[in-house]
Amino acid sequence: MEYQIRQYGLQQGALEIEYIEEYFGEFHRKKTADEVIGRLNDRDHQILMAEAALPDALDTVVPVAFKVSHELRSNEIEPKLADLVARMTPAVEFTGRKILYSWIGGTRRDWRGQGFFRALTEEQEAWAHDNGFDEIIVKTKNRLYDMRGTLDHLEFNVIKFEAHSSDNRESKVYLSKKLGLEVLDRHRSKRSVVHSS
Repeated sequence: MEYQIRQYGLQQGALEIEYIEEYFGEFHRKKTADEVIGRLNDRDHQILMAEAALPDALDTVVPVAFKVSHELRSNEIEPKLADLVARMTPAVEFTGRKILYSWIGGTRRDWRGQGFFRALTEEQEAWAHDNGFDEIIVKTKNRLYDMRGTLDHLEFNVIKFEAHSSDNRESKVYLSKKLGLEVLDRHRSKRSVVHSS
């Protein structure tokens, strides 16, 4: 199977993210287009969306999975990002290295288990490698078992665990993957990428 992936520019991509997040019930608070633009503006970033034809209407193509990532710098001033950097140090070395943060993403429930998120992650890794990134990091909740399993299959390593004081399911799990040509050599998905403004 060849996965159809669209890489968006910032403005259109932010609108697409706002739209697709409506299909994710597990997201307690969905991102607005303005939030996405505010976070990604003035930094290296990537907005990817996998598309597929509806099984009962093959001429109708819909977004089924997405992934948004951006550069994370050691000197972040936005409070949430500065806090993330502080939590990741010393597990992640920021000095003299380019770090990509896999911020938000997922696959619509009815499309899971078909390789869309793997294809998006492999495309993200190829883009990150080509753009000089050294490492990709991601943060998730302990209770998101499907996501944790997917990240395990994609060879992300747990680098930090922050236990929640009363509910271990709400504990935070931090994972990382260092980039190199050997990572790209292990890619399995066949992808076709279209760039949209």
